[in-house]
Amino acid sequence: MSSGSDAAPAPDSQIDTSAALTYWNSCDPSVTGMLGGFPQVSRIDLQQSTTFLAKLRRASKTHPTTTPLSRIVDCGAGIGRITLGLLSKVATVTDIVEPVEKFTREISEGDDFKQLRDQGKIGTIYNVGLEAWEPEHTYDIIWIQWCLGQCTDTQVNALFTRIQKHLSPGGWIVLKENLSNHQLGEDVYDETDSSVTRTDDKFRALFKEAGLKIVATELQRGFPKDLYPVRIYAAQPEA
Repeated sequence: MSSGSDAAPAPDSQIDTSAALTYWNSCDPSVTGMLGGFPQVSRIDLQQSTTFLAKLRRASKTHPTTTPLSRIVDCGAGIGRITLGLLSKVATVTDIVEPVEKFTREISEGDDFKQLRDQGKIGTIYNVGLEAWEPEHTYDIIWIQWCLGQCTDTQVNALFTRIQKHLSPGGWIVLKENLSNHQLGEDVYDETDSSVTRTDDKFRALFKEAGLKIVATELQRGFPKDLYPVRIYAAQPEA
């Protein structure tokens, strides 16, 4: 019989934050660089996210579609693709959390964001990883997309526990991430960018462990078949 020491390490235990940052610093600050060479999925991604958010708000008494959201934060924002294509269109102010400074320079200095900056719609820019981010504001939506793979399960739990205290009444944590389709239903470690692709079951467990309930979820449609499946979740505090 094999001893416990022979067991394979948990996928998330292999995450190396410095290696992940090295990888992302090597990527071009463009939509192509952000989306791993698949820029064509951006439009489809934003369309479904826009519809998903609209459905959430139509069912909400506190954040209806008839009034702008007050403040949103784009977590793991990269060059601000989602801020530009979705969040800035529905919120008065959008904050940014992104550890790679060459990406946030596109938001703080780039021409695409000049109008938003002039209108005061770009708020605080945090050049820090999510594992170290301490929110300073209250948010109607905390949007997290394609970035939790570089956080361990423990860090995700701590993040979820920390940020839910900064939601406005009726606000949501929205998470959109790749899903593992491993044949044995396991999380998958990728050494290319030192990240983990989690299963749907794992995400649901992480929400539950942090005292969050999923109030809406759906699979992304229309992506190339050779990519991982993608799911979007909206969660709120249990209490």
